[in-house]
Amino acid sequence: MRSKLPVVVIVGRPNVGKSTFFNRLVRRRVAVVEDQPGITRDRLYAETEWRGKRFTVVDTGGIVFQETDPLAEQIRVQANVAVEEADVVLFLTEATAGVHPDDKDLAKQLRGIKKPIYVVVNKADNPNRDLDATEFYSLGIGEIFPISSLHGRGVAGLLDKVVEHLPDVTTEAGKDEIRIAIIGRPNVGKSSLVNAFTGEQRMIVSDIAGTTRDAIDTALDYCGERIRLVDTAGIRRRGKIQGTIEYYMVDRATKAIERADCAIVVIDGSEALTDGDKRIAKIAVDSGKGMVLAVNKWDTKEPPDGHPREKSLLKRDFVRIIRDQTPEFAYAEVVFTSAKESAGLEPVLDAAIQAVENYNFRISTGQLNRIVQDAVFERPYTTRGRPLKIYYATQVSTRPPTIAVFCNDPDLMHFSYQRYLMNKIRAVYPMPGTPVRLILKSSHSKEDK
Repeated sequence: MRSKLPVVVIVGRPNVGKSTFFNRLVRRRVAVVEDQPGITRDRLYAETEWRGKRFTVVDTGGIVFQETDPLAEQIRVQANVAVEEADVVLFLTEATAGVHPDDKDLAKQLRGIKKPIYVVVNKADNPNRDLDATEFYSLGIGEIFPISSLHGRGVAGLLDKVVEHLPDVTTEAGKDEIRIAIIGRPNVGKSSLVNAFTGEQRMIVSDIAGTTRDAIDTALDYCGERIRLVDTAGIRRRGKIQGTIEYYMVDRATKAIERADCAIVVIDGSEALTDGDKRIAKIAVDSGKGMVLAVNKWDTKEPPDGHPREKSLLKRDFVRIIRDQTPEFAYAEVVFTSAKESAGLEPVLDAAIQAVENYNFRISTGQLNRIVQDAVFERPYTTRGRPLKIYYATQVSTRPPTIAVFCNDPDLMHFSYQRYLMNKIRAVYPMPGTPVRLILKSSHSKEDK
């Protein structure tokens, strides 16, 4: 069974502390926090619990009514969509600044909403600030709650009031969800791909690199599977971003991969495979997660009126380049797509679902030993005058499939022979989309080599 949780949405103008407040409610550092307005742009979701009641908290981009930010209109749209799905709205303001003109403009928009709205006056770090908070009653839209997001002051009382208005959780039958991280260099079309998957403008999309700054979760039902997509900030090499907002972007993206079952690595099909693409894919490889390579923007590469054979050759050549340059990712499926044209979306999701199935795949011990023994018989291995003897093989875990091979001396086995054994196993069980790990163990010792 899975539950549809009630939703609490945070709205407010920029730099009043929404992301700090969001992190306080969910009790972990999810949203990027910097002393700079406009850090959060997309809707950011996370689950939390209070007084035994679970609910989803949504952080939104700071709503501005001036057009200095080129993404201002999209930010307002994202906030409006979030409010539509909310059960309770928390209108965050700031005690130290008093009632701001943007607070009044936002209050006018919220006034017609038939949902519980609470005015949360942040940065009320002491009782004197509580008196300052009373001026926010002039907004005329709800009860006032002075709090300090940074220190937690007043948050408990606010949450007590919030959960009174949350509906009971409804449950519906279904499988456990599949978690897929969407990763890639900045501006390769990750957010556009998520929007195309969901059929809605869930993510803010623009040609400005670095638009997405947090890891954003999106629920999706596809062919009876419950999928959670995590769109992440574009990853760049750490040496170039230390101490910047992008440092936190990379950190969020890496953590998103850690909690995913599979990573869809988005590559810009209008460009050649870059070193940045390889570095990003290696993050997924090193984490031991499933992986799909999604070549996006293929509509810019493939001639619209070209012959089918010509199109096929273009794809074959692109795959060959990827395989030649990254043999360590050979298990990953390469799928061609265009988020702009909504083309090739199903094959990407199908490949990701298959990768997760293989990520959880288990080979019987008897079958595994037959494959390994046949491989050794076909190609015995000797080094420094000593023969390698393999006595036994068994799969010790999944996620990813991990195989322990017991032999007379693990130091005798060259990595090329390990690759040979792996190829023999994959010849019978291809397991596309997932890495397979080989652990060498001495038959006379419990220590891993």
